[in-house]
Amino acid sequence: MLSAFNFQDMVSAFIVLFAVIDMIGSIPIIIALREKGRDVNAIKATLYSGALLVGFFYAGHLLLSLFRVDIESFAIAGAFVIFLMALEMILDIEIFKNTGPIKEATLVPLVFPLLAGAGAFTTLLSLRAQYASINIMTALALNMVWVYIVLRMTSKIEKMLGKGGIYVVRKFFGIILLAISVKLFTANFTSLIAFLQSSNA
Repeated sequence: MLSAFNFQDMVSAFIVLFAVIDMIGSIPIIIALREKGRDVNAIKATLYSGALLVGFFYAGHLLLSLFRVDIESFAIAGAFVIFLMALEMILDIEIFKNTGPIKEATLVPLVFPLLAGAGAFTTLLSLRAQYASINIMTALALNMVWVYIVLRMTSKIEKMLGKGGIYVVRKFFGIILLAISVKLFTANFTSLIAFLQSSNA
């Protein structure tokens, strides 16, 4: 398993997950929750979101098998989701609305859907179509460390970057996410076409 580790692939997976989880963009939301008296437990939020993402990474493939969906098709669907998330970040529009009834801040809306939501789940399985598991899990672990640091130091990070800084970072990663979604789509669409052609041959 260690022989499959590739630093460049790990960094690529880290950047994708970093952009999708978007902790910098979530800082204003976390501050707003705390101002409303809805406290956020940094340790619990990190552990819960990490456990959900790891669980879906390993069980998601089995789930797809039950519905007879191949990983390439799921990755293409994931590319569309990532594309829409990128548009949200770049154009300042809301496509994915949180209308859940639960009012506790640590689990909802922080862990789900902000940290471990549909976008992150889809992205993990999309990445699985491209990179070895060890690279993705290492990237995910590093992102969870980053999540914990941001949750612990939300106010300080906001002061350091300022509202303008957070805005610029969000736009920058929105563009990166857009490029990644195109790459995921083209890579897996080619693989899917080749698979279908070999199946029909």
